[in-house]
Amino acid sequence: MSKRAIRILLIVVVVLGGLFVAADRFAVSFAESEAAEKIKAQEGLSSTPDVSIKGFPFLTQVLGGKLDDVEIGIKDYDAKSDGDTIRIASLNATAHGLDFSSDYSSATADSAAGVARISYDELLKAAKAEPVKLPLGATGEVVGLSDGGDGKVKVEVEVSKGGTKLPKPVHVLSSLSVEGDTIKVHADTIPDSLEVLGVKIPLPEGIARDITDFEEKVTDLPGGIKLDTVQAAPDGVDVAVKGENVDLVS
Repeated sequence: MSKRAIRILLIVVVVLGGLFVAADRFAVSFAESEAAEKIKAQEGLSSTPDVSIKGFPFLTQVLGGKLDDVEIGIKDYDAKSDGDTIRIASLNATAHGLDFSSDYSSATADSAAGVARISYDELLKAAKAEPVKLPLGATGEVVGLSDGGDGKVKVEVEVSKGGTKLPKPVHVLSSLSVEGDTIKVHADTIPDSLEVLGVKIPLPEGIARDITDFEEKVTDLPGGIKLDTVQAAPDGVDVAVKGENVDLVS
């Protein structure tokens, strides 16, 4: 084969390769858009989620009927919590081994894992809204949650007696845990007593924990994924989620 023929062949290969890449990227962009709209409709989302299909080339994955990895980002998702709702500020997950039907009406991942962020204000709603009675006519209630460092939550408790509030709120560091579909907040230690207006108020641990300790049930997450672990973060709690045979579109 002459040098001229080789050059022409190389040019053809490069052009065809470029066209294939362009077609592949167009196809993946279209598929991401379609998947995002289907997820939005299925989950009743107020905004369109971000969907990113990984792996190249995309078209060969389609021909095989299975995608390697798909990243999904959802904002402001309303999960269920004991007959009420809890707002998930953000949910970012990666689905692995995604099988889809020939008409793309259903898609199931072998597994999926990610992180859901719940703001402290949202989690605070789970704390008891009514003040808890303490000895000697005092009351206490949780009024704030924040990052306590080292994966802990700082629980801010307001104590009052006879309508007069303690000059400064009481803060306790609490550990977070997941049990089934429930996030639990448990104070590490409880003060033995508090002083209000010169009066020393004993704090029986059982009564004090009626104020500081609480839990939040979180169910109905997308695709049936479940809670795994939880830790405190600067703007809220980060809940690791995971699942198998996750139905992204059905």
